[in-house]
Amino acid sequence: MRLKVVTPEAVVFDGTAKSIVAPAWDGWVGILPGHAPLLTLIGEGPLTAESESGDRSRHHIAGGVVKVESNEVTVLADRVEGG
Repeated sequence: MRLKVVTPEAVVFDGTAKSIVAPAWDGWVGILPGHAPLLTLIGEGPLTAESESGDRSRHHIAGGVVKVESNEVTVLADRVEGG
């Protein structure tokens, strides 16, 4: 899947992932390839993306939305820390 993490200031991450776990406003959401279309509000917490090689990237995100469509995940966050 393609993952893009964006803030109002910059593109923080643009790459691929085989799995993603993100904080939604009401709990956690796990995203795998072939996930159904989804649009949800972001809570606050770690966004974890695992690559095909098993490496993990973590960003602390807060506020915004996560959109999943056609194996593309876009995170539009108010704040992102780490990377």
